[in-house]
Amino acid sequence: MIKKKIHRTYRVSKYVIYRETLVDYKEHFWSFLGAFCGIGLIAFLQSQFLPKLENTFLVGSFGASSVLIYGAIESPLAQPRNFIGGHIISAIIGVTVYKLFPDIIWLTAPLAVSLSIVFMQITKTLHPPGGATALIAVIGTEKIKSLGYLYVLSPVLSGTLILLMVALIFNNATSNRSYPASNRIK
Repeated sequence: MIKKKIHRTYRVSKYVIYRETLVDYKEHFWSFLGAFCGIGLIAFLQSQFLPKLENTFLVGSFGASSVLIYGAIESPLAQPRNFIGGHIISAIIGVTVYKLFPDIIWLTAPLAVSLSIVFMQITKTLHPPGGATALIAVIGTEKIKSLGYLYVLSPVLSGTLILLMVALIFNNATSNRSYPASNRIK
């Protein structure tokens, strides 16, 4: 009975504490450095070229993306195709939904998120922060909404490209890290 309980506890533990949660201090350092530099670069460009009250270049979903592309670099959801494709598809859907139903938030918010999930699944570009990108297009500031489809190019595409370039540099700075994951030679 006790042996069975121990075995069950071990089996459950494997699902709760899996390999990606057991990150060593060197991984913490590179994750921190990459996220700090990626978000920092976007914030710096925001502060230099846009009015202080209009945070249009620093999109909230980029924070969630940073967790994946700097902290969980082997996850399929963190790979460049998913990262860029998920954000772009979601941005297009978010803007389109807002343009079709601009003043019906109880419809636009769930429609933008749910459609972005389905289209990311269809295109095999599932990236969870993409749902937030679609939602921001619908509930964002008036400045974000006024961008229309320019929202897809900037801040979304330009921001994802900046974060990707930083991820490629910092996630490949040591022999222990390799991004995209398919680059790893085993």
